[in-house]
Amino acid sequence: MGLAIAYIIIAIYSTALLLIFFYSLAQLNLLINYLGYKKRNEEAPKFNLLDPKEIPYVTIQLPIYNEEYVMERLLDNIAKIEYPKSKLEIQVLDDSTDDSVIETARRVAELQETGLDIQHIRRENRKGFKAGALKEGLEIAKGDFIAIFDADFLPEADWLKKTVPYFKDEEIGVVQTRWGHINRDYSTLTRIQAFALDAHFTLEQVGRNSKGHFINFNGTAGIWRKDCILDAGNWEGDTLTEDLDLSYRAQLKNWKFKYLEDVETPAELPVVISAARSQQFRWNKGGAENFRKTVLSVITAKNIPFKTKFHGVMHLLNSSMFLCVFTVALLSIPMLYIKNTYGHLGWVFEVTSFFILSTIILFVCYWFTYKSIQGSSFDNFVDYIKLFFTFFSVALGFSLHNTVAVLEGHLGKRSEFVRTPKFNINSIKDTWKGNKYLTNKLSPNMILEFALMIYFLFGMYSAIPLNDYGLFPFHLMLFLGFGFVFFKSLTSKA
Repeated sequence: MGLAIAYIIIAIYSTALLLIFFYSLAQLNLLINYLGYKKRNEEAPKFNLLDPKEIPYVTIQLPIYNEEYVMERLLDNIAKIEYPKSKLEIQVLDDSTDDSVIETARRVAELQETGLDIQHIRRENRKGFKAGALKEGLEIAKGDFIAIFDADFLPEADWLKKTVPYFKDEEIGVVQTRWGHINRDYSTLTRIQAFALDAHFTLEQVGRNSKGHFINFNGTAGIWRKDCILDAGNWEGDTLTEDLDLSYRAQLKNWKFKYLEDVETPAELPVVISAARSQQFRWNKGGAENFRKTVLSVITAKNIPFKTKFHGVMHLLNSSMFLCVFTVALLSIPMLYIKNTYGHLGWVFEVTSFFILSTIILFVCYWFTYKSIQGSSFDNFVDYIKLFFTFFSVALGFSLHNTVAVLEGHLGKRSEFVRTPKFNINSIKDTWKGNKYLTNKLSPNMILEFALMIYFLFGMYSAIPLNDYGLFPFHLMLFLGFGFVFFKSLTSKA
């Protein structure tokens, strides 16, 4: 390896490490915000829902597409929402193309007979996907406030009573609630997903919201002021994360978002890795698409302070961290050989301390979010350590898949909105076998993921002849992570 190539590898490697370090510092700042906010007791103006004159009209939108396994559960649950029937409308925005349409229509008709104002709304095509369905429903919505639930969400009966009152403050455009997980303990895969989502819904959402920084409506389990949607330019389907897109456009127009950590809305996590793959791809590509679309508006906005701009840029770059992580992983083996070939470059490897420091910062941040939901006993801490390193390894294993998504997003390659299959999995006894929405196609990335598993096995072996074990734990986690993703993808077929 020539010295010039070695310098290029070092430069790319160091830049990626530095970006990861900045990301971890942003997370640390959010942790400080989060812990500070937990000690405050804020009083906010609220509607008095005991006074009929103060009860606003609400429309609940249920955007669905081929949801045979969860439709009955969804509709039965929504029918239990406690709110005056004269002030409540439910729109079933059904873009389905399979037989589930017939059963949905039958169940909607039954609910209509109970006096519930519920409509089964169909479109001729899926233009704009979810964003298009929400936009079309909004045109005929009676409500001043629009609550949105995906098909796998199960809000409590008093959900509207806990969220609607905050709209008394006329500057609030959105109230978002925290996601819960009805099948958290189903498998290693669901535990990892719950772990990552819990960090987002505690540390990130509270950490940003408590200081007036931009947060995002999470696509579901939240409620919008209709005027806010229209003022921000309405739903647009030009990114795969229409929720993040509209959230930023609304906040750039000075609308406030209210995040309620204490209001949990239970939902079902994907139990098969192919479903998790499609969800991860959509979220990460959509994040990169929104960076392209919105970052200049955030940077040049005159109405927001520098710190909010910084957190906004880091938020929009969230998914791009996978590109940095994958770069660091891929170059770590050449770096190992550079270190042992060019002794005078030894000082460069002080840079690797950034990665260790970043990992420690994230370990501390995630512990505070974990204990806020699971508790802080010694046993919970031991469980946390195991779960953190399992999560870290599997996140590394997803880094190729998510890097492809991020690159497509940044390069402007368009792709169809691929929904996440739902399973109606509530406990370990339930099974996903035979789910007709699961694809039997193997991901083309699997061959590369297998190759990377072998590559990092070589990285572990390299430590022996070089007598340098500094990167061995990192390569072990990469080997286990890519192995997990590869073998789960190979065996999890319906």
